[in-house]
Amino acid sequence: MRIRRIFATVIATAALAGLGLAGATTATAGSLTPGECEQGGGIVNWANNTCKGGTGDGQTVD
Repeated sequence: MRIRRIFATVIATAALAGLGLAGATTATAGSLTPGECEQGGGIVNWANNTCKGGTGDGQTVD
């Protein structure tokens, strides 16, 4: 019974740690979504995946 509780705790901890890592990888510094670029007044340049103009000028678009 004690081993089951320990095992459940280890699984829960690993699951929560995995969620934290997944959230960290989605937020890349200096990159925007196409919608964020356009909302900031810019235009997405798909030739080099950057935002042209607006508040996100020069930032990478994912």
